[in-house]
Amino acid sequence: MGVKLGILGLGTVGTGTVQLLQDKGFRHPLLQEVEIYRVGVRSLDKPRAVTLPDSVLTTDLEAIVTDPAVDIVVEVMGGLEKARSLILKAIQNGKHVVTANKAVISRFGDEIFTAANQAGVYVMLEAAVGGGIPVIQPLKQSLSVNRIHTVTGIINGTTNYILTRMQTEGSNFSDVLADAQRLGYAEADPTADVDGLDAADKIAILASLAFGGRIKLKDVYSEGIRQVSKTDIAYAEKLGFVIKLLAIAQSAAPLAAIANRTTPSSPLISVRVHPTLVPKAHPLASINGVNNAILVEGEPIGQVMFFGPGAGAGATASAVSSDILNLVAALKKSKTALNPLLACAHQDYCQIVPMAELVTRFYARFLTKDQPGVIGKLGTCFGNHGVSLESVVQTGFQGELAEIVVVTHDVREGDFRQALTEIQTLTAVDSIPSLLRVV
Repeated sequence: MGVKLGILGLGTVGTGTVQLLQDKGFRHPLLQEVEIYRVGVRSLDKPRAVTLPDSVLTTDLEAIVTDPAVDIVVEVMGGLEKARSLILKAIQNGKHVVTANKAVISRFGDEIFTAANQAGVYVMLEAAVGGGIPVIQPLKQSLSVNRIHTVTGIINGTTNYILTRMQTEGSNFSDVLADAQRLGYAEADPTADVDGLDAADKIAILASLAFGGRIKLKDVYSEGIRQVSKTDIAYAEKLGFVIKLLAIAQSAAPLAAIANRTTPSSPLISVRVHPTLVPKAHPLASINGVNNAILVEGEPIGQVMFFGPGAGAGATASAVSSDILNLVAALKKSKTALNPLLACAHQDYCQIVPMAELVTRFYARFLTKDQPGVIGKLGTCFGNHGVSLESVVQTGFQGELAEIVVVTHDVREGDFRQALTEIQTLTAVDSIPSLLRVV
């Protein structure tokens, strides 16, 4: 007797998933156990790239999640509230769930996983982060005995494509964005991508898995790439860096020590998204175009990097289908106890470190009046707040204003911000057009 699927949505990802599941030859033998039982669509009359019996298609999505014959509900419709309510109703009706919806999981994961644990069903989400890159299950299983220190990712293909072209062509952000929209790499409304919101959804999920605590999305610091200019990319190049939009989840034990905190009962971590200067020798520096990569650092494993296509019908369908097969295997093996490697085991929220307590390096670009002693005055202000400078470069002018670029050693962000506040009172300083963190 086969395992019956109820699929919600037959767009790009849904179509790719159906195509993959229908192509049973030379693939995993468990595919023989899968039956595409119901598929929910918006319109029955729309032309399809896949062939399905008329009896399988329906516009009644709620009927799918409540159908006693359905074993697994596959949510690939996207969106927020409708997807959330259907996932919860599926769980209430004893269905295992596979979803590619990072926005729903990052915002409503608390109630979804609580409901799933109470109902004794699994919610699988490999496709929610990194497209076809297998990173969710490795964090749950293969790396589960490691003490994870840091998860650093390039997990938004649109912004990586834009920054790559700005770097290779010397183009402006606005010009590359317009071209990316024309080519279909960026949405008509690019806000979620270029403001870092999409990456924030994804790093919240990865942080939850890596550090064993739930994440409140509002605690994830998010900064996009709109302010990154071709000038900054050129200076980064001279200093031996490339600029990437990084999503970072990091154990904050060193920060706790700096802040004289005792070790907390729940994980203390830093979770953030922002454009970052990355040394050219860093593993993530060479990840270009629309590709994604996630670097996991832990003990005893050291560094592990997952690289591949972060989106697309085939890549995402691969991740969705792998979750389906994991569930099929579990259903064939047991109808009772949950496998703790698949279930969401943690209940408590992580404590998110305030950005003021973050210890990092900074790149700052100043426009100043061309006067003697300006660099000395900057150094004095930084010194007053314990900020040590790694390098200071003065290479050109913008009109009558001198351009000065500094890169700091590791510094507490709150101290650095206080130094900038003092610097802004100097009559010789016109503005601080750019401020970026350095890996």
